[in-house]
Amino acid sequence: MNFSRLNTYAPPMLSVLRIVTALLYLEHGTQKLLNFPASAHAGGTLNLLSLLGAASIIELVAGVLLILGLFSRPAAFIAAGEMAIAYWMAHFRGGVFPINNGGDTAIMFCFAFLYIVFAGPGPWSVDAMRGRKF
Repeated sequence: MNFSRLNTYAPPMLSVLRIVTALLYLEHGTQKLLNFPASAHAGGTLNLLSLLGAASIIELVAGVLLILGLFSRPAAFIAAGEMAIAYWMAHFRGGVFPINNGGDTAIMFCFAFLYIVFAGPGPWSVDAMRGRKF
């Protein structure tokens, strides 16, 4: 089978990867800040000056920027860093294996965003429409 024809679709699929990943990431921020979607373990008032508050603000702002494809590389860099910190501070202490410590999602987000830092946002983005290379 000749897979080389699929190369034509690589740029738009980069945009799809960015958008879908950012939508999932944004959901974490809205759950922490707005309790949407509602969660049994997201109760109480969130202190915005705490690490969890800062993480939720990053998830909300970077998520929206990445969905739009606006300032994509800096937003992805910050999001990747936030996910790396989340893994080492919250998940790693639960054990070495990400599947057991619940950190597999944080690792996937971190490396997907790191890829976007290097690959860019793809053609379906505000950055591409504006001709910005960030």
